[in-house]
Amino acid sequence: MSRVQRIAILGAESTGKSWLANALEGVMQSRGLSVHKVDEALRHWCEREGRTPLAHEQLDIAQIQAQAMTLIPQGVVISDTTPLMTAVYSHLLFADESLYPMALAHQALFDQTLVTGLDLPWVADGLQRDGPQVRGPVDTLVRQALEGAGIAYRVVYGQGHQRLNNALLALGLPGEDEAARMTRENAQFAINEGRTVWQCNECSDPECEHKMFTGLMAKRLD
Repeated sequence: MSRVQRIAILGAESTGKSWLANALEGVMQSRGLSVHKVDEALRHWCEREGRTPLAHEQLDIAQIQAQAMTLIPQGVVISDTTPLMTAVYSHLLFADESLYPMALAHQALFDQTLVTGLDLPWVADGLQRDGPQVRGPVDTLVRQALEGAGIAYRVVYGQGHQRLNNALLALGLPGEDEAARMTRENAQFAINEGRTVWQCNECSDPECEHKMFTGLMAKRLD
């Protein structure tokens, strides 16, 4: 393994990118690896500004996303989206293809690229989601951009823990059996103690995550 191992997670909206990044981080950390997760810059931008970005603001978001990854010098880096997703949405929403050269040059820095499949149900997420009708076009543009640049990628399908195991196998890592999954999730629950969002292994619906966590807390208090 090189001094830094970079993994990119790409995909259309509501395909479980953030869930998968969190799940991979948890598994790799449980195996003793030093893991750094790069969160989606667009999400933080929208939360701060209370709106989605305009055409002329796309480049800044792409550069913030890129810089966050390149500042990490060692260990495993899991990037929850990359500038390529910004370039794809700029193309789709604003007919602006100018971000592709920068985004693809950055994408070439990753050792492995995963693309999340469209087999999960679409779930609304405030400002972040444009609707299920954009998932097909986004997925197509992502694949076309990667293939046009000669960047290898693997598509990850499956529900819940199966999706995680498929991602691990796509990365050339051993899958996680049920006993290991329960040990990891129990450890996560103990760490959370209500302070962070429970990562539901059954879907990527934030409402479902909340219900699962509150249900577990209720059982503990009985």
